[in-house]
Amino acid sequence: MISLGDRSLYLCTPLRDDLDAFLRSCLDGGVDIVQLREKDASAQARREGAELCRSICHEFNVPFIVNDDPELALAVGADGVHVGQDDQSVATCRGLLGPDVIVGLSTHAEDELLDGTTQAVTYLSAGPVEATPTKPGRRGTGIEYIEFALSHAEVPVFVTGGVTPESVATLGAHGVRHFVVVRSLTHATDPRRQAEKLRLAIDLL
Repeated sequence: MISLGDRSLYLCTPLRDDLDAFLRSCLDGGVDIVQLREKDASAQARREGAELCRSICHEFNVPFIVNDDPELALAVGADGVHVGQDDQSVATCRGLLGPDVIVGLSTHAEDELLDGTTQAVTYLSAGPVEATPTKPGRRGTGIEYIEFALSHAEVPVFVTGGVTPESVATLGAHGVRHFVVVRSLTHATDPRRQAEKLRLAIDLL
């Protein structure tokens, strides 16, 4: 099974008109794992976007993951899939994609985390630490849950929710070493520079 222990800056992006340039800028700046998370576009648009992301990520030797669609991941040759608590199961993803691909699982509470540790996951995500518009209606878990996740998981735990260059040091003081970034990069006027700031903050931990 693939290990992501040496990967620490995880971009989660939707489709966007400038996806090619945006993704290259983020990768140039230090992003080292990418997920395409798109809930609203057509199947064709999602396929085209996934193929573009896979191609660019592979140029940079960076893993590319599809959100919530193991069939699409298989079709485009992605490196793996990420699923939530209400999506297809980890076992289903493994059955379709095989033992060597990346399979990630979102967790938001202690029971979900403990259940995730019993499954064939490559990594777990934990959070959001604080409430975020990318997860409407979901309350922040707080840092206590993150500490619980880090102390119980044997695979990398990628922390979500409000990750910025400024918050990395605070999270890092609690043991976090793997970070999922959405708005800090997708809303940045200079994605490459923002990725560089995130990369520097992580590397200083």
